[in-house]
Amino acid sequence: MVKVLIVDDEPQIRKLVKTGLSGYGYQVFTAANGQEALALTAQKTPDVVILDISLGSHPDGIEVCRDLREWSNVPIIMLSVRADERTKVSLLNIGADDYLTKPFGMEELHARIRAVLRRTTSDSHPSHQQAEIRIGDLVIDLMNRRVMVADEDVHLTPKEYDLLRLLATHPGKVMTHRALLSEVWGPEYSEMTNYVRVFMNQLRKKLHEDPERNLRYILTEPGVGYRFIDLEP
Repeated sequence: MVKVLIVDDEPQIRKLVKTGLSGYGYQVFTAANGQEALALTAQKTPDVVILDISLGSHPDGIEVCRDLREWSNVPIIMLSVRADERTKVSLLNIGADDYLTKPFGMEELHARIRAVLRRTTSDSHPSHQQAEIRIGDLVIDLMNRRVMVADEDVHLTPKEYDLLRLLATHPGKVMTHRALLSEVWGPEYSEMTNYVRVFMNQLRKKLHEDPERNLRYILTEPGVGYRFIDLEP
């Protein structure tokens, strides 16, 4: 049974989320503050932590996330009433795996949990990762660095391929501009967000994305970064 820790200072939120997730078959623990969250993570070793950014006391959600990342790789989904881009980017940059803006639906939270669990399982067993990613007409041959759309080869530059590979091997995960720049171009390029936009436009054209037909492989998180379409198991 998957164990989920909910960290929120509002009792009604804890109760609501616990009831909803229990209905999906999760074993749910709750914490009302940061200290409880850190202690329960160490004691119960949850598979996912649902962490509110504002806990009303020290440490707040941001501090708890930072502390957890010092010694744990547990997936963290942050909750916040703030929907501004700067907040989203900062949460991802300090180590959160995903975020949800309050209010949110249980179905969406359940989907986010499943997505981070799939990524965690894949990342922890790299030798079992698929050598080929297929979604719709798109095929990415990771072993041979080959990309095809509708059975036709797509000729990508090395940077375009690296950008696509990084996104496609983390389906459903938001990758910030800074993270993409650091991984593909190097840390010294981390502030040059125009690089990502230019290469992303080129990549999308070569993949024959068509917004009018709702054909997207790469989803835009405005002001934050990009996310490859989530793959069902």
